[in-house]
Amino acid sequence: QLQLVESGGGLVQPGGSLILSCEVSGFTLDDSPIGWFRQAPGKQREGVSCISRRGGSTNYADSVKGRFTISRDNAKNTVYLQMNSLKPEDTAVYYCGANPRLFGLCVLRQTGYNYWGQGTQVTVSS
Repeated sequence: QLQLVESGGGLVQPGGSLILSCEVSGFTLDDSPIGWFRQAPGKQREGVSCISRRGGSTNYADSVKGRFTISRDNAKNTVYLQMNSLKPEDTAVYYCGANPRLFGLCVLRQTGYNYWGQGTQVTVSS
């Protein structure tokens, strides 16, 4: 059974940093790309970053380029999202998604993923 569990969210001041984790089970990181998405109240879920199934390529939304970094630890079956210079508009529930049937480059479309974690809340506020 494929499962994803996010952790690491919390309350942080503007300009601060957080590291989110997405631990997967039932498959390995070589079996699927992993995407990070977020959803703010009243807004649609949007793609933030993704990493391909073998980690060879990454992709970022324009709004987070230069501030967020995605990485993976195969031994821990975990994908990380390092978030720096956080802004109030980064406040959202962050989700990670997987799709073992997605090959090639990863995508930032929600429809590209069919397995999701439960989400972790990130609040950026002073």
